[in-house]
Amino acid sequence: MSDRHALAPTGALSVETVTRVHHWNEHLFSFSITRPASFRFRSGEFVMLGLPDGQRPLLRAYSIASPSYDETLEFLSIKVPEGPLTSRLQGIQEGDAVFLGRKPTGTLVTDALLPGRRLFLLATGTGLAPFMSLIRDPDLYEQFAQIVVVHSVRRVSDLAYRDVLEGQLAGDPLVQDQALLQLHYVPTVTREPFHTSARIGTLFENGTLFKAPVTGPLQLDPSQDRIMLCGSMAMIKEQAAMLDSLGFQEGSNAAPGDYVIERAFVG
Repeated sequence: MSDRHALAPTGALSVETVTRVHHWNEHLFSFSITRPASFRFRSGEFVMLGLPDGQRPLLRAYSIASPSYDETLEFLSIKVPEGPLTSRLQGIQEGDAVFLGRKPTGTLVTDALLPGRRLFLLATGTGLAPFMSLIRDPDLYEQFAQIVVVHSVRRVSDLAYRDVLEGQLAGDPLVQDQALLQLHYVPTVTREPFHTSARIGTLFENGTLFKAPVTGPLQLDPSQDRIMLCGSMAMIKEQAAMLDSLGFQEGSNAAPGDYVIERAFVG
C-alpha cells in the first residue's frame, strides 16, 4: 500500500506505521497506527490523517478512538468506494505508512461542558469513535455519575465495538470497575430486526434512554444533563434543535455549555 520510505514527514505531519487493521463488515473498518512519543491529545479530539497524493498529501479529519494513554492511535472509518481518501485507506495493511497531523483539536471534550450528573453520548455510524476514547478515560467517571452511550446504525453488523460496550469495558485496566456501575450502552438498529430499532430522537421521546439502570429525571434536565453529539448531520441538527428548545446551551472550549457537537465535521 504505502511504503514508509515513500512518505516524508513535514512540519505539520509525521509518518506513522499501521499496526492493526480490523474489518467490521464490507462498509466499516478500524485501524491502529504508531503514536509519536510527543503526541498528546484530550479524549474526544480529532486529528488529520492521510496518504500521499502526487505532490501533496490527501488528508481528512478523523476522531481518535483510543484512550489518551494508549501507546497506539486507533481510528474508525467507513469505506467509500469513490471517496478520494477512504477508497485507498480501506486497503491498508499492517506495516503500511500513513501521514498523521501533529495537532489534535476538537470540541467533543469534557472541557467544553459544564459540570453535570448524567452524560449522554449520542452517535450515529462512525460518530462513535470519539466516545470510545472518552469512556476509557478515568476522569470521565469522576465528572459524571452516569454515562449513557447511544449508538444508532442501519445494520446490526455496523455496531462497532458492540462486545466491548455490552461488557461495560470489562478487562479495561483503568476503568472497568467504574464502567460496570456508571456506563450504560444503548444500541439501536434502524433497518434490520433488533431489540431496539428507533431513531435517537424517538428514544428520548418514548423514555427508553431514562429506563433502569439509568436513574434520575425521566426527561432531559439542563440543570444536570450534558450531551455530546457526533455522527450524521441530520441527527445532529435534529437533536441540537431539540436541546435548544429545552433550554440547553451549546458549549465550546472557550465557553463551556450543556451540550457540544464537532463543528469541524458538520460544516
